[in-house]
Amino acid sequence: MARGPRPWHAAAETVALPVLALGGALLLFGVFVHFSGANPVDAWLLLFKGAFGDAFSWQNTLQRAAPLMLTALCVALPARAGLTVIGGEGALVLGALGCAGLPYLLPLPNGAGGTACVLLAAALAGAAWIALAGALRQWRGVNETISSLLLGYIGIALFKHFVEGPMRDPASLNKPSTRPLAEGLRIGAIAPDSLLGDVHWGLVWGVVLCVAAGVWLMFTTHGFALRVVGGNARAARFVGLPTNRLIVTACALGGAAAGLAGGIEVAAVHTAANASVIAGLGYTGILVSFVARHQPFSIPPVALLFGGFGAAGSLLQRRLDLPDASVLVLQSIAFVLILASEALRGRLFQIEMPAAVRLKLVWPRAKEAS
Repeated sequence: MARGPRPWHAAAETVALPVLALGGALLLFGVFVHFSGANPVDAWLLLFKGAFGDAFSWQNTLQRAAPLMLTALCVALPARAGLTVIGGEGALVLGALGCAGLPYLLPLPNGAGGTACVLLAAALAGAAWIALAGALRQWRGVNETISSLLLGYIGIALFKHFVEGPMRDPASLNKPSTRPLAEGLRIGAIAPDSLLGDVHWGLVWGVVLCVAAGVWLMFTTHGFALRVVGGNARAARFVGLPTNRLIVTACALGGAAAGLAGGIEVAAVHTAANASVIAGLGYTGILVSFVARHQPFSIPPVALLFGGFGAAGSLLQRRLDLPDASVLVLQSIAFVLILASEALRGRLFQIEMPAAVRLKLVWPRAKEAS
């Protein structure tokens, strides 16, 4: 007979389903590698060696994980309000543009104050962009998934227009860029003389904001109200919750996180806004959020894993002669399997006993009763 759900089933499924999906993605990636003419076992070993094999690998992984934490929040926070927002890439590039563009408009002091100003400009640009998708959903009935995706493309187009046009640095001949940020406005390494090496303070920002978002959602009145809206918006309106304001606020906070990721990429990595910022970090953040089931506390370790996979791409290229972008195949497979695994939600531990086994168990009892 079917076994009824037990209290630990939901918690176990929360861990088991992503793990099974990621395991299946690695197996299918091995098949892809095999048909590419390489050894799947070597590919699996190099994936984890390139991500976590030595101090240099860890530095590369941590640097790549930092923006993924923030772009994942751009998906996770609206998702807790019941929206599926996938336009984090647009918020990230506009955040980068805001960070690089503020010195064009205002004279900024060098030091922490000036750095805070450019990062605030980045966060505000991202917040306004994603809040627009939430507002279109609430007041005009526009599907937020489609609108946020299209706004992402518009954001990238605006970024290219300004970087290659009005804001272009004449000194950037081969690669159009804005003027480099002043040295005093940049973000430095956390501990340059330690094993962390060039890992910048953006990693700390990512972890702190994920923890803060988790605390806000789980332990505050506004966070609880947002979760009620995400569970049943009609019931939330019925009890008097300001659903429109809560949903737009969640979108704005998520967009601010993605915009901040773009600002940190400029202030800590690229020093200027250019095409290198458009690296798909916003799209990878979607996968990170879904694997973490939109739980901010779970985002940092998942971002670390996918940051490691991204860091291992160059190693696969050097050792196995696979394209550097082959890790994108792994990410795509993982995303499909994560979505497909939701079909097992609530069913993974409810195993139906085969009919032959049921007959063997029931028949002796029926015979004794007769």
